[in-house]
Amino acid sequence: MARPPTRPLADYTTLTFDCYGTLIDWESGIWDAYQPLIAAGGRLDITRDKALAAHARLESAQQTETPAMLYPELLTRVHVGFARHYGLETTAEMDVAFGASVPRWPAFADTADALRRLKRRYRLVILSNIDRAGFKASNAKLGVAFDAIYTAEEIGSYKPARRNFEHMLERLEADHGVRPEQILHTAQSLYHDHVPAGDFGLARAWIDRRGLSKGGAWGATAEVPERPEVDFLFPTLAAMADAVEAETRG
Repeated sequence: MARPPTRPLADYTTLTFDCYGTLIDWESGIWDAYQPLIAAGGRLDITRDKALAAHARLESAQQTETPAMLYPELLTRVHVGFARHYGLETTAEMDVAFGASVPRWPAFADTADALRRLKRRYRLVILSNIDRAGFKASNAKLGVAFDAIYTAEEIGSYKPARRNFEHMLERLEADHGVRPEQILHTAQSLYHDHVPAGDFGLARAWIDRRGLSKGGAWGATAEVPERPEVDFLFPTLAAMADAVEAETRG
């Protein structure tokens, strides 16, 4: 999955991040937010893996169908679809509560410290399928000030749409003088991030938190038919920060 690096990590000036799945543990957040619905229906057969796989299908379809819809409303509709998929009875109140759950999604345990370490060397940028208010709530858990934040709300579409990466690259060059060859796109999702980032020729660091490269499950991320090669592969963001520091010392 990871080809031999053609450049050292320290050769890049800017890390562009996916947030949910990479920095924020969205799968735990999603699973927790489905519990009222699942418990009310008494469906002990709906496991975490089944729920996340269903969510991945429903969310990616909804994002394609309604690219300009704000993420809380989109999640609300996904909850309705999830209930329908499993034959569960939901309420408008439960649907809206699920849509408003993003601020409760936890950060991964290593995220804040790793970001602080990476901030010493790189410009840090967010490219996320989220609205501004949702990211603001999550950002309070991340421990750093990002140099630029680009959300689906302002772009009007959701990754993996090309428009999102076009917007980020245009704004980074215009506002910060950052060229594509200076960027290392750092993300967990092959579907949302690594495939489209590769289409733009960006270098890529895969934070493979699910161990997908070793046979792990896809979780809440839609599958891709062919796994792209990446430039760097790390099991956690902390491992990436360790590699950067080791390279610098060496």
